[in-house]
Amino acid sequence: MLYEAHMGAKPVQISVETELLERIDRDPEARARGRSAFIRSAVEIYLAAKERREIEERLARAYGGQDDAMLEEVVELLSGQAWPSE
Repeated sequence: MLYEAHMGAKPVQISVETELLERIDRDPEARARGRSAFIRSAVEIYLAAKERREIEERLARAYGGQDDAMLEEVVELLSGQAWPSE
């Protein structure tokens, strides 16, 4: 969920390298919405992507090494399918 204006906000002070701040200030979306909204959105996107990566890693660990067994199961299921004749 991206940051919404009606959500409670708490001001924080952060340090940003000059070059990164200049890049933010040149960005059209940051100029239109403002630095704070731009940075909030960027952090939300980063955290969502990080969560997705963590889920994918957990799935890979859970199913790791089982690809041959899973392929056999899929082949078995597909071989039992009857396709309509034309």
